Order: sequence, then C-alpha cells, then structure tokens
Amino acid sequence: MRSTRYKEQTPAENEPVYRKARGWRSWMSFVFTCLMLGAAAAVVGLLFMRSQSLPVSKLAAASEMYDIHGELIEAYGSTKNKQAVTLQEIAPSLIQATLAIEDRKFYEHYGFDPKGIARAAWVNLQHMSKVQGAGTITQQLARNLYLTHERTWTRKAKETYYAVQMELQMSKDQILEQYLNQIYYGHATYGIGAAAHLFFGKPASDLNLAESALLAGVPKGPRYYSPYYDMDKSLERQKTVLQTMVEAGYITRRQAEEAGREKLNILPLESKKAVTAPYFRDYVRGTATELLGLEEKEFEESGLRIYTTLDLKAQKVAEEVVAEQLKSYPELQTALVSIDPRNGYVKAMVGGRDYAKSQYNRALSATRQPGSSFKPIVYLTALKEKGFTAVTRFKSEPTTFTYEDGKTYTPSNFDNKFFDWIDLRTALAKSDNIFAVHTVLEAGPDRVIEMARRMGITSPMKPMPSLALGTFPVSPFEMASAFSILANQGVRTEPTSILRIEDRRGRVLYEAQPQQETVIEPAYTYVLTHLMESVFDQGGTGSRVSSVLKRPVAGKTGTTNSDAWLVGYTPELSTAVWVGYDKDKTIGTIESHLAAPIFAEFTERTLEAVPPKLFTIPEGVSSVYIDPKTGKLANESCPNPRLEAFIQGTEPTEYCTEQPAKNDAAKPDARKENGTWWQDLKRWWGS
Repeated sequence: MRSTRYKEQTPAENEPVYRKARGWRSWMSFVFTCLMLGAAAAVVGLLFMRSQSLPVSKLAAASEMYDIHGELIEAYGSTKNKQAVTLQEIAPSLIQATLAIEDRKFYEHYGFDPKGIARAAWVNLQHMSKVQGAGTITQQLARNLYLTHERTWTRKAKETYYAVQMELQMSKDQILEQYLNQIYYGHATYGIGAAAHLFFGKPASDLNLAESALLAGVPKGPRYYSPYYDMDKSLERQKTVLQTMVEAGYITRRQAEEAGREKLNILPLESKKAVTAPYFRDYVRGTATELLGLEEKEFEESGLRIYTTLDLKAQKVAEEVVAEQLKSYPELQTALVSIDPRNGYVKAMVGGRDYAKSQYNRALSATRQPGSSFKPIVYLTALKEKGFTAVTRFKSEPTTFTYEDGKTYTPSNFDNKFFDWIDLRTALAKSDNIFAVHTVLEAGPDRVIEMARRMGITSPMKPMPSLALGTFPVSPFEMASAFSILANQGVRTEPTSILRIEDRRGRVLYEAQPQQETVIEPAYTYVLTHLMESVFDQGGTGSRVSSVLKRPVAGKTGTTNSDAWLVGYTPELSTAVWVGYDKDKTIGTIESHLAAPIFAEFTERTLEAVPPKLFTIPEGVSSVYIDPKTGKLANESCPNPRLEAFIQGTEPTEYCTEQPAKNDAAKPDARKENGTWWQDLKRWWGS
C-alpha cells in the first residue's frame, strides 16, 4: 500500500523558505553594519569633541537702569561678590543638597539626562512651547559659561553639545567645583564661598545641614527664595531640598526634620554704599525679568538698558522726608508711592525705612487696612449712582445699621465724637464714620466694589457695611493709582514703571503702551475733588499740614489701630503714604499723625519748581454759593455762604430764606474775601 503521510519536496517547492532565510540574514547584516558604522561615527565624534577646545566663556556686560531724565540709577553686576573655593573646602552637606535638588544622577550621566529630556520634551510638546527644561548641572554650567538663556531648541542643542564636550575634557569633580563657584545666589553674590559668608558669616566648609539646604534652594530663583526677600518662601524651599535629600538617600527623615526645625542665624544684608530707590529697583527688576522671560543673573549681565519712569529728584526727596519724619521712631515702618496721574508714570517709591535691614516692599503689599482713606471711593459711587451732592445730609449719632437678613453693624467715630446733622463736605473733612456707612448702604456695597475694581484696586473685598471704613486691606500702590483717576478727570492710565528696554546693540526689546480708560465722567471727579480739599482746611483731619501746603491739594486721611494713611493729589502727583508697624502693633496717637507731614513735605518739595495749579473745572459742573446750615442757595440774609460745586441739575433751587437774593449773591463770580476759597488762594500764592 502506498503511504500518504510523507511527500518529498522538490527544490522548487523549497524556494520561498530559502528566500526568507536569505532576506533575514541580509537584514541582520545591514543592521549590524549600521550599528558598526554608527559606533564608529560616535567614536570619531567623541574623539573630535574631546580634541576640540571649549568656547571662550561669554563676557558679561552690566545692565543699566535710567530714570525719566536719562540719569543712571544703577549699573548691575558692576560689583560682584565672588570667592573661589575648592570642592574639599565645601561642606559635604552642601554638595549633597545641591546634587539632590539640581541633578541627582550627576555622577551617572554623560552630560545630559535622556529621560529628563524626553519628559521635558513631552511637556513642551503639550504646551507647544519651550516651557520646561531638563538641564543637568553640566548643562547649566555650559549655558552659564557659553550661551544665553533664550528658550529655543537651537540653544538647547548647543547646550547639550557643550555639556558632553565638558564631560569628555573634565572630571565630574572639576565640573561640580566650577559650577558651585559660579552659580548665582542673588545680591550680586556668585559661588558658594561668597554666599556662605553673605548669609551666615562663615566659610563654606562650616555649613551645617540646615544652612546647606537653605543655600542649595536659593539659585532656583534668588528673587523668590532668598531669605532677605521672603523668609517664608525660603524656608519652604529649604524643606523641599531636605525632602529630596531623604529621597536620594543622603540623610534620614529624622535628620531632615531636625534640620527643618533648626533656627538659622542669617546675617543682616549690609549695604556697601547708600543707594537710591532700592525698592523701586527691585520692583523694576522683577517686572523686567517677567516681561522678557529672563533669569535674574541674565538680566544683570546681558547689557540691557532699562529706561524707567522714576524721577530721581522726587525719589531723593521721598527718602529724605521719610528719614527725617521717622528718625525718632526706630521701629516704625512706612511706604510711599507717587504716580503722575496724567500718564501713570511711577515717580517715586519707598517700600520701607531701611532697605539694608528689610527688603520687603510695603508699597506693593496689600496687607494693610486703608481705613477712612477708602471713603472717597464710596462717595464717588454715591455721587454717580445715587445723585449725592455736597449738601446731602445724614445725622452723625450712635447708630446700629441693619443689613442682609437682619444682621447688624454698629460703627463709632474717633473718640466717640458725633456731629449731629452734617453734609457730605463736613463728613469728609471730619471723617465721620456714621455718614460713610449710611452712604455705602445707600449706594450699595456691590456697586462700591465695582467702582474700586474699575479704579484698579484688585485686593479682595466683601459687600459689607464695614467696607465704607476701609476694613479690607489694599496696597499703597493701589491707592495711589486709584486716586490718580480723581486727579486726571476720571481717566485711568495703567501704572507704568518701565518705558523701554533695549539690548546692548540698542534694539528695542520692550516698549510700554499703557492702556487708558475713562472710569467716570470728569464732572463727578471734580465735585469730589472740591470736597476733598476741605480735608486740609481748619477743622479737617489734615489741617495740621495746611501751612506746609502752598497749592491746591485734595486728599483723605485714614487711621486704624495699626495703620495711618494719607492719600492725596495735585494735578501733577497722586501720592499714597502709609505708616505703621510690621507686626500689627498698635500705633500711637502721635505716630498716627506722621503720614500727613510725610505727604505734605514730599508734595511741596517735589513740586517746588512747579507753579500752583487749580484743578480744572470740566463741563457739567455748576458752582453756586450755598448756606452751610440749610444746604440751600445763599442770599444776603444767610451768613457765611460757601461756594460749592454740583453736577449740573443737582444744585439746590431754593434759597435759605424767603428773601430773594441780592447782587447775585448765589453766583460764583460774586467774590467775597471772607470765603474759604479766597483765603486758600492767597495762601497758595504766598500773598
């Protein structure tokens, strides 16, 4: 019987199998050849990179900052604090802290971290921009020595190339030592040797774990993590460093906890020489680095030319006045911001009494209650929304206000002094709280907050009766900007500190284009301004400095248990002054009166070359004489008439008595020498 289980295959039938085997062998041969060629190319490339000299380190050029008149404020990087040390002269805890937070695989990679690059590339791809880096210590050193900090793929490729080249030509310890000697720690300080002496007054070899962790966290962002700028953020960063050291196996969790609790003896930051506008300089530096996307070190060493709005003359006056007024109060702090209302230019900024002792900028801090200095915003809202006028009246007496589902609020006046029936002008001059709360409830707290927002105040607020008394914190910067709208006939110009930034070749990198917006019609701001001038009249809360002021000035004082304010303006300057203690210490009666003389002296000395200028009366304003007692039009039978400004159509129509007016006494051109406006005019012009 013939078997059917086996059939001999012919050569023709075996051909596909042979062809597959030959194809597989050919493919393997091709791959092996490519690998060999690639390896050979890599070896040749590495040999080439090893044989080539590294680039010449880029030379840093000091950036310069100028004031509004082109006068030099500061040349950055002109005095660098450096002190080279060897790796053996650096505390092991500092080296470990730096490796843990900056480059945990430093001793394992060859200049770059492929996993880190892949991770950063994925994040950047998601954002369609270069938002995250993956720089090793070697790459950071290469960037600092040979490249700029621009965020481009070309720069990243060059950075990686130079990093590999450095790894081929230098040992790991040499790279780490050079890195630790050139890294920037802020305050014109480069390298761990100088930083250890600056922060702790000791050599780098004597740093303990707590000190090392704090210093290792600073280079990530000296403006944010330096204890001289923000101790809380610096200590938070220290704890992050300690945690990474635990994860890397350098220390135990117990050691980290003990170091985190250790009290650090950080030395005061001593100024080598007196500098002008230090708080403004910091503010501009922070603004510029954000605008251009620069690191602080690059900002200082890129040869930039920063043209600012600061007026050095006004700034020096501000600093001198602050020093003079506070010389007898060593713990008292202050802030001053002055803005030109016509263009939004920041002309002067004082963030504290002594920059060397504290770099915290109180001019920008929205942590202090403005008190009664907030009331003009309440009254502006009422003028606009509820038709209030200078003769709107409320009774100043102990009052309990009911609001929002039966809640109650019982404000009081200073020294529990009440004034019976008073009008808006008197309420402003006397800073009556009862009148202010009546007004905020009439106008609506929500509408007041809306007005504050339109005027540039962004600090959190709640629609409560206490809003009228300035119980929600704001910054002096916000207040100066808001009051500049009153001085500029209702137009808000975005506050500006930097006019233009140029690179070392003169190319414009940034140019300011401040936005302008009409917040409210000029008639309303003029009527309020006319009312606020009475703050400096006899009996007003600012009357102590009336003899200093030789020009028309409008303003408002504000006092809380911890704060004293005076925010005021002329047609040329809007200035906010705050005085108080950093730690919510109760301010004394004498201390609470210091904001006004600082404001008055600064305003007059800054504008001494500028002739006094009346506030412009816009269209839509009607000025008539009224009888202060009744709020009606004045005639010959009413003693002591007062010139008052009204929005047209809101002025009184009845006379104070049934006797008709004689000699047009109710009209503003019937000039009486016994009127307040005439006395003020003579005083302003020094006659």
